[in-house]
Amino acid sequence: MSDFKIIPDENELAAADRDLSFYSADPSLATTLSATDVNGFNERGFIRPIPIFSDEEIADIRSYFDDLLKRVIAEGGDSYSISTAHLKYGRVYDLLTEPRIVACVKDVLGEDVVGWGSHFFCKMPGDGKAVSWHQDASYWPLSPTRAVTVWLAIDDADVENACMRFISGSHHHGHLTYRPSGSHEDNVLNQTVEDPEQYGEPVDDILAAGHMSIHSDLLLHGSAANESTRRRCGLTLRYAHASVKAGLGWDAKGVVVSGTDAAGNWANAARPETD
Repeated sequence: MSDFKIIPDENELAAADRDLSFYSADPSLATTLSATDVNGFNERGFIRPIPIFSDEEIADIRSYFDDLLKRVIAEGGDSYSISTAHLKYGRVYDLLTEPRIVACVKDVLGEDVVGWGSHFFCKMPGDGKAVSWHQDASYWPLSPTRAVTVWLAIDDADVENACMRFISGSHHHGHLTYRPSGSHEDNVLNQTVEDPEQYGEPVDDILAAGHMSIHSDLLLHGSAANESTRRRCGLTLRYAHASVKAGLGWDAKGVVVSGTDAAGNWANAARPETD
């Protein structure tokens, strides 16, 4: 497995020859989602809510995460440290490759899909950090931007405990100008897009535990700080069409979850033995 940069250098990304344009999905090919869902993705840039796991299943996943978080914190990490988790933990690899999730992603991306990212975004009760308005594509050395994020709710996510928010339709504005975020801003990320509502209407991504949303890598999104007494944990799972090329060694992250990677763009990593 080759090395890859967790956080790419902005100059390297700027120098890369990337196609940062939106690729529409074909609603006539949908087999799990409805054509209305896929049309909504094309128009608004997201689909929500999508029920995936039963109450019993998500309770078991939550119990696993609780134990994993304890292990990570004991090793010096924090609630945001569990990143690229599918290359470290077999149980997360299983979630990335879960057929019920992949079936929905295929309806947006097409038959040939790789899963390449997995990151728990866990806001503890009273967590003072916000996730500023941003586009995922700004951080990713991928071309073209034929990629999506699945946000799987481990806990119930609502306005009170700082659910994610989308700017509907903002993916149609291309790659947006952002400014670096200062350390004084208590921002989980290091980029901020100003005046987001000029690009569309804000929509709260309210999800019950076990449900998920899908959004385009060009969609503007973020979340407020969690000032409630309840935790808000979600697992982000990242997918791309197999024809997408990854720079900076990120091909090492890719796992073929549907169809084939005919061009051999991705490493197709094996399931880790450690859960």
